[in-house]
Amino acid sequence: MFELLGLSLLLAALLTFNSLASLVIAGLWRVAGRATNHWTAAARARLLFSLRTLPAVLAVLFVALLLVPAYLAYEPRHSAESVSLKLGLLAVLSAAGLLVSLLRGIATHRATTKLTSAWLRYGTPIQIDGINIDAYQIHHPFPLIGIVGFLRPRLFIASQVLDLLTPEEISAAIAHENGHLTARDNLKRGLMQACRDALLIIPSGRLLDKSWSEASEEAADENAARQGNVVALDLASALVKIARIIPLGARPTMPAGVFLLGDEQETKGIKSRVGRLIALAATERGNGSRPNVLSSLFAWGPASMLLVGFAIAATNPYLLAKVHYLIEHAVFVLR
Repeated sequence: MFELLGLSLLLAALLTFNSLASLVIAGLWRVAGRATNHWTAAARARLLFSLRTLPAVLAVLFVALLLVPAYLAYEPRHSAESVSLKLGLLAVLSAAGLLVSLLRGIATHRATTKLTSAWLRYGTPIQIDGINIDAYQIHHPFPLIGIVGFLRPRLFIASQVLDLLTPEEISAAIAHENGHLTARDNLKRGLMQACRDALLIIPSGRLLDKSWSEASEEAADENAARQGNVVALDLASALVKIARIIPLGARPTMPAGVFLLGDEQETKGIKSRVGRLIALAATERGNGSRPNVLSSLFAWGPASMLLVGFAIAATNPYLLAKVHYLIEHAVFVLR
């Protein structure tokens, strides 16, 4: 019973801590997110990724560094306490969320591997300047240009895109994809998906997910625009040209990739990006580092302090005793 009770508490604590932290952070972003509107998109994307994954990280740290040591140190090995129905239900929900996250991750990996293999089999290797990963020309009904995979990323470009765009527009699109590659957006998207799947009953991260997706696309646009005002205009031109040849209702079938048009192919989303690129082309850039430093402090400062705090607390017998008292109280409440 000692082991079963401990496992149930571990799973229930993961779900509870993760859910509460996700709700709090989502609420804070809804209230204070506008304060980051003057930041660069790259800075905002980094902050959003940190906020989206922070609840899961905190939950794991709390369980690994506080709950487990406190339970092992102070819980009697032969106790009459049993797993109640409420505690068991929380544990089952937590385990189900972790299982769903794992299974969806495996399914996404398999689907991506299968589709990538087909593209590699029928694709033609091409030489693209400005990017240091393998590139392939493929025949696809959707005018896609995007990077697939994060362990071994590859660039895929539909034939109609190469025929449609000028060399300058292709270079601008490659600069956009380089922004995704440098930021490791495919890996980040996968981690955020895992965090979302782990919370079966708390859809609190959808706003952060949507905001990060938009910010990451804008950040990749900024990466292209940093190469010059003309490049920003070339990228805007490429977006408009590709948008015009998208088949009605078509979407790129790709579970784990980042595309030039991102997740939003609607005309409104494209218009917004084109307008922003035109604005970037008309703006002198050169002192955008301050928001980046500020965002790094917001993103990693609190997390680093919490990690140090958890590590110190894990070696403090008094604090561990208090944590065990909270465990006993939780077991009593969940009877």
